[in-house]
Amino acid sequence: MRAITLPSLGALALALSAAPALAATIEVTIDKLVFSPANIQARVGDTIEWVNKDVIAHTATVKGGWDVMIPPKSKGQVTLKAVGAVDYYCRFHPNMKGHVDVAP
Repeated sequence: MRAITLPSLGALALALSAAPALAATIEVTIDKLVFSPANIQARVGDTIEWVNKDVIAHTATVKGGWDVMIPPKSKGQVTLKAVGAVDYYCRFHPNMKGHVDVAP
């Protein structure tokens, strides 16, 4: 059996602190033509999952970016790939709007 020395513990602590954080899944509910929450904070690598409780289809669309189809009584998702502020809306119901602040 080998003894663990202080330099070995230091290297282990450094390796653990350098490990990337696990990506999160952020749930946004669609109910009665509203994204809830409408404003969210996320990180690159996180996934946004929209849960459509309405009986009609919606989208989560970014002009010049992603366009997620969300069927009635179903889910849609996107994994965030870039840092920045993102405004999105439903192509079918443009009054439905959401915002995501994406951090590194």
